[in-house]
Amino acid sequence: MATDDDAPYRRSCATSEVHRQLLSVDPDYRLARSEIEDLTDAEQARGFAAAAPRTRTIQTVVHVVYKTERQNISNAQVESQIRILNADFRKKNGDRNKVPEAFKPLHADCRIQFKLATKDIFGNAASGITRTRTSVPAFGFDDGVKSSRSGGADPWPARRYLNMWVCNLGEGLLGYAQFPGGPRATDGVVILHTAFGDTGTARAPFDKGRTTTHEVGHWLNLFHIWGDDGTGCRGSDHCPDTPNQASENYGEPTFPHVSCNNGPDGDLFMDYMDYVDDAAMFMFSAGQATRMNAALNGPRKALFERLPRFPGAIGQSPRRRPAVKKVQEVLRDRFDHPDLRADGIYGEKTARIVRTFQTRRHGPPWKLRVNGKVDKRTWAALFA
Repeated sequence: MATDDDAPYRRSCATSEVHRQLLSVDPDYRLARSEIEDLTDAEQARGFAAAAPRTRTIQTVVHVVYKTERQNISNAQVESQIRILNADFRKKNGDRNKVPEAFKPLHADCRIQFKLATKDIFGNAASGITRTRTSVPAFGFDDGVKSSRSGGADPWPARRYLNMWVCNLGEGLLGYAQFPGGPRATDGVVILHTAFGDTGTARAPFDKGRTTTHEVGHWLNLFHIWGDDGTGCRGSDHCPDTPNQASENYGEPTFPHVSCNNGPDGDLFMDYMDYVDDAAMFMFSAGQATRMNAALNGPRKALFERLPRFPGAIGQSPRRRPAVKKVQEVLRDRFDHPDLRADGIYGEKTARIVRTFQTRRHGPPWKLRVNGKVDKRTWAALFA
């Protein structure tokens, strides 16, 4: 059983394990991943300037899940992590000058920023931080922390927010993420509380917030820089500007560290997607920046789209209405009702499907009323 005194001394990330697990059991994920990689290839061919024409800000919610008061980290610790993410992704980190001269031309401003959400999906004022007491001593990478049913906290709508869970993790884990294309109910990143931010419970050698930078990189479709092939020198992170690398690096390596005949400059071990200590990682490459922006242009583009305006309560009526057609289309296309006609008439079949939709979301986090009518909360749940 992990305790607060068991903070890891070597980086360990379970994103690849989660990825392989989903590939083995979820055909929808396999298809989505193939389509996402095709889109990413096309975006990389266009180049960074085309893929990232402007800086974009991702609305973020941090779910603090704690068993002890020490694990109930402060707002200041959360805010320190958001500050670090913005510095790292915008090439404004204070240690950026430590990048070796040979690799400085690769170091990129990703044009991606993060902000704690100030409104929830219903438009209510929010802090972007939730707090949940749990009886679970330590979570694993089975996504238990992502649901109130298993002692965790339910996500905010994953198409509209980056969900981060901060908790006590076992098995020596610092964190893990879910690549784009996975189930929405488990989409987001999970971070050990002693590896989150640079104040409060953050503990060396993972006390500079780089674990979250690493995991958000995965969430934006980056692979580990060595390609997760052991030491075979055949793996790829699918970024054309990162050197081939035998395996992960730990601690604080000395430049150059040569592997896979990649001399004279060797491994890009100071990249955020390697396994070195926080104090030894300083950069994303331009290829990685392009790949992450490709995710924002494709599978994560809804982060920047507004919810359709709520037209007022909708119930059964023989009159054709554009809003009813919109509801029918989203039920048909996103919620697996292919035989529902989008004719704009709110008949018994539409009401029955809406009632089923509400029943499945009667509990947290949506807490919808089950009446077969589309009120503001049901509207938000449909289009979130």
